[in-house]
Amino acid sequence: MALKRVNLIVRGRVQGVFFEATAQREARRLGLTGWVGNRRDGSIELLVEGEEDTLREIVAWSQKGPSAARVDGVDVRWRSYTGQFHDFRTQD
Repeated sequence: MALKRVNLIVRGRVQGVFFEATAQREARRLGLTGWVGNRRDGSIELLVEGEEDTLREIVAWSQKGPSAARVDGVDVRWRSYTGQFHDFRTQD
C-alpha cells in the first residue's frame, strides 16, 4: 500500500469537546504521524501521513469525532507523502 498525506478541515461544534486530544490518541493508535490543531474560524485541522488504508480510517473517524462533538462537514485533500513527521502531536 502507498504512503500518503491527507489534510482535513473539520467543521461543526468541534472545539472545546476534546476533539484534538481524541484525534491525537486515535492517530497514535493507528500509527500515523502529523498534527492536529484549532483554527481561528472554529474548525479543527489535521495534517496526517501514513498508509493510505490507515489514513482512510482517520478520515472516517473525523466525520464523527468524539461523542461530545457535532461534525457538520470535513474537507479532505489528499497530498503526496513527505515523511516530514516523526510522531503525532497537537499544534496549539
